[in-house]
Amino acid sequence: MVPVVGHQAPEVEKAIRAQFPEAALRFALQKEQRGTADAVRSAEGALKDFSGRVLILYGDVPLLRRETLEALVAAHEAGKGPLSLVATTLEDPTGYGRVLREGGKVTRIVEHKDCTPAQRAVRECNAGIYLVESSFLWRALAEIRPQNAQGEYYLTDLVEMAARQGPVASIDADATETAGVNDRVELAARARVMQQRINERHMRAGVTLQDPATTFIDEDVTVGADTELGPLVTLAAGTVVGRNVTIGQGSVLTASFVADGTAIKPYSVFEEAKVGERCIIGPFSRLRPGTELAEEVHLGNFVETKKAVIGKGSKANHLAYLGDAKIGSKVNVGAGTITCNYDGVNKHLTELGDGVFIGSDTQLVAPVSVGDGAYVGAGTTVTKNVPPGSLAVSRSPQVNKEGWVARKKERQG
Repeated sequence: MVPVVGHQAPEVEKAIRAQFPEAALRFALQKEQRGTADAVRSAEGALKDFSGRVLILYGDVPLLRRETLEALVAAHEAGKGPLSLVATTLEDPTGYGRVLREGGKVTRIVEHKDCTPAQRAVRECNAGIYLVESSFLWRALAEIRPQNAQGEYYLTDLVEMAARQGPVASIDADATETAGVNDRVELAARARVMQQRINERHMRAGVTLQDPATTFIDEDVTVGADTELGPLVTLAAGTVVGRNVTIGQGSVLTASFVADGTAIKPYSVFEEAKVGERCIIGPFSRLRPGTELAEEVHLGNFVETKKAVIGKGSKANHLAYLGDAKIGSKVNVGAGTITCNYDGVNKHLTELGDGVFIGSDTQLVAPVSVGDGAYVGAGTTVTKNVPPGSLAVSRSPQVNKEGWVARKKERQG
């Protein structure tokens, strides 16, 4: 692939490489913006050793489908000419180059500004997408001259040159599919169409979207059948969701994996998290990178995890922070529990064995471990390892001062 860049070339090249990190890219620089033919001619050096068909298209047609390009290739092969193109029929063709025909055959394209009144009445327009034999392309580009009102080198001149050598095949594409992007309003409009396509594909595959208009699913996301997504759900960056999953309103899942049968309640946020089967998460839970949950884990409202590996059937149902933690199976973490994992310089690990019970408002000061089956009393600050089967309590003794309130009021008058 040879992207032709010009204005703000370094920034554009950087953005393209970031979007397609594994693509084989050869960038070509159009030093001066002198028209579309000049832009394509800038790529000749990058393709000097290539012999075959060259697909030319604009960089701002995000709705173009693979099926359309395959149809273009088929038409080109059947026509056996040096060039084939994609056309589109518009109700209002203002601003678009017109595809002109004689006896039904494509003869040339004339840009809107250069059209006669009769030519402007033509509604078949150039979509700017071509398939050209390289043996014809570079030779023809060298012959193009700026004989137009704008003084630019028009790629559309290739069509008339090709028509003199053989038939110019064409296919018709939907106007929505070939629409470009010139500003942020048009970008938003194209994004809506793309999202509608993606959402419809998932719904036809058996996924329920309660409100498709507010559901945002990236192209590379996978969702299993019989999964249900609430309004305002976002699934991004290659997230994989299994079958029979429910994801509540306002939840955002990024680069995460969710296994079959899990229920995610509203307004939960996942980032690079892995969630096992039949878990119950949320509402208002946050799973940060490195979170790995086994089957049947429950994380409730306002629970945050980070680099936490949690075993089967463990629960933290209320108001907890579990960071840099390794938690066994059947563990109960009480409300208000936190792992104190950062000492100001380094992060440290907290380990909880199988069947551990952590009382409410507990602070686990890492590095620390609690052995299998141990209990930690509510309000405890754990600074030492707790042996298996033990009870750890570190709260201060309670003192009741009878009559204290009355004496206080008496002193205050």
